[in-house]
Amino acid sequence: MQSDSPMTAALPVDAPPDAATTRSNNVVISLLLVSAFVVILNETIMGVALPRLMADLDITASAGQWLTTAFMLTMAVVIPITGFLLQRFTTRAVFIFAMTAFSLGTFISAISPGFEVLLAGRVVQAVGTATMMPLLMTTVMNLVPPSSRGRVMGNISIVISVAPAIGPTISGIILNVLDWRWMFWLVLPIAIASLLLGMARIRNVSTPRPAPFDLISVPLSALGFGGLVYGLSSLGEGAGQSSPFPSWLPLVVGIVALALFIWRQLSLQRHDRALLDLRTFASPIFTISLAMMAISTMALFGTLILLPIYVQNVLGLDTLQTGLLLLPGGLVMGLLAPFVGRLYDRHGPLPLIVPGSIIVSVVLWGMTLLNEQTSPYWLLAAHVTLSVGLSLMFTPLFTSALGSLPRPLYSHGSAMIGTIQQLAGAAGTALFVALMSMTAGSLVSNGIDTVIATAAGIHIAFIWGAAISMLAIIAAFFVRKPDEGAMPDGVPAAH
Repeated sequence: MQSDSPMTAALPVDAPPDAATTRSNNVVISLLLVSAFVVILNETIMGVALPRLMADLDITASAGQWLTTAFMLTMAVVIPITGFLLQRFTTRAVFIFAMTAFSLGTFISAISPGFEVLLAGRVVQAVGTATMMPLLMTTVMNLVPPSSRGRVMGNISIVISVAPAIGPTISGIILNVLDWRWMFWLVLPIAIASLLLGMARIRNVSTPRPAPFDLISVPLSALGFGGLVYGLSSLGEGAGQSSPFPSWLPLVVGIVALALFIWRQLSLQRHDRALLDLRTFASPIFTISLAMMAISTMALFGTLILLPIYVQNVLGLDTLQTGLLLLPGGLVMGLLAPFVGRLYDRHGPLPLIVPGSIIVSVVLWGMTLLNEQTSPYWLLAAHVTLSVGLSLMFTPLFTSALGSLPRPLYSHGSAMIGTIQQLAGAAGTALFVALMSMTAGSLVSNGIDTVIATAAGIHIAFIWGAAISMLAIIAAFFVRKPDEGAMPDGVPAAH
């Protein structure tokens, strides 16, 4: 597989582009970045709105949680298929599909008269979101020369890390003055404008090929990745509660289906027919970087789910104050990402991810000290510091992981990164919430005050999170910048 690679750029990445091509490429990447920011923002925008939705739609908390769970579940099912989409269709076609789906889902959510329609709108939104991020990363890898990838990947890190972080803040501000449907009405014109501008300005930067579509792999992928995300989410939501439906059953189904999916892909990739090509893991840099991304994403999403609970239920702040407390950390990640990307281009990943992983671990250990008397200002400083550590890690890891792959595997590598992030996000949320809920529930049943019990539960959750974060420190020393000059143009041979 040489000249007909899944995503072959119009201009080889090692050839110096002329001024007109550079401007055209910048337009394509800028439109994809803005569009991706808008769609990723919606992944976490519903969390703060849950109490309002429960009252307005007359639903329970467990039902309302499905507005976030269904979004993550759809992402986990769709992202593995994007490796095929990016091979089979042009950049422009995939972009139009993604933004049309997202805009339609946003419109359905905005006009929804009840819970069922709102849930359907969220699912349609997630289809567009799941397609956009692999499209963005694959396009950047094809258009941007290796010497500049860190800077552009820094901009992608803004999308991936900042958009979910500020989602609760934006929804808190909107809900303070407007009806919950305005969370969608305000996003809709931006999404439509991005779609129309993209239709007019985005050019095709790929050469589609007749990639095979394996019908057996699709349901196995949906059951495997979807079952894991749903099972992990159910563990978190149902911790400490009795249920006639065993919470471990979706996890078992997911593990079995994922094992069958992996076996199927290993067989199909021998003939270049895999839905998700696992030869990406033939690169040690990709594998180690992906493991570190998983740990970092667990820390990010676990913290994002616990801190609002702690701030509101223990410290007594309202939703708007909670959103504003978490906003500086998101902004710091956004401001640092481009600078981190430039440092990566100059010095490689080691001087960035080693201190970054240490900072993340130190802050998580510091958060084990949280109690009912902790100052909100101390928490603000801890969250900002955590954001600094994560920003030092995300950009180098994305760039090193994808840069270590041959060009025909870019689309599969992008899909793999997105899939692992969804699984890690669900795992982090489930782990942190389950540990907190089980500890707090046990203490409350023994007569301990709810506030004290919740603080103790959060203490236990952060102890586990901090312990896991130490694995990232060890792995950080094994990540290096790929030797672009020695990068093969074909994929590793299948065995």
